[in-house]
Amino acid sequence: MLVNLSDVLTSEGKVETVTVPLEMTSFKSRLGEFSITEKSPVAFTFTNIGVNKAKVEGSAELKFETRCDRCLTEVPTTLTLQFDRVVASPGTATEDEEDDELSFMEGFQLDVEAFVYHEILLNWPVKILCTTNCKGVCPVCGQNRNKKDCGCDTFVPDPRMAAIQDIFNANKEV
Repeated sequence: MLVNLSDVLTSEGKVETVTVPLEMTSFKSRLGEFSITEKSPVAFTFTNIGVNKAKVEGSAELKFETRCDRCLTEVPTTLTLQFDRVVASPGTATEDEEDDELSFMEGFQLDVEAFVYHEILLNWPVKILCTTNCKGVCPVCGQNRNKKDCGCDTFVPDPRMAAIQDIFNANKEV
């Protein structure tokens, strides 16, 4: 959905508040595709802060279907977005500003879907865990260690000490 910002960008001191329903149903990135199970409308406040510039403030709350990074169980993840950006009229932005806002400004209109996608990308958690003390899966058999301990031998010897280990194995009397 596009929101027209021509009034805000051209009228000094103009403030406009808009609530926009989010049409996005999933978030796709290099990490995978995550379904959006719940979403709130995106609340925007646009404020003119100078000649052909506007401040975009707002918030949204999204809930995703994700998996734990250690044990792969399903974990609902809630992401609360709080944003505060500056946008400019087409042709008046500097190179740095154009690079930053190029993906979500189309002329005098703000692309809400692209804007929210950009904010999700910036605020996505580095690691998603089901609990802070998640034990993960066994590297040998794949058993979820949170549910049951499999008893597999997971000892991995240090490869730098392999030559010394060979000496001990050859001379059991040492």
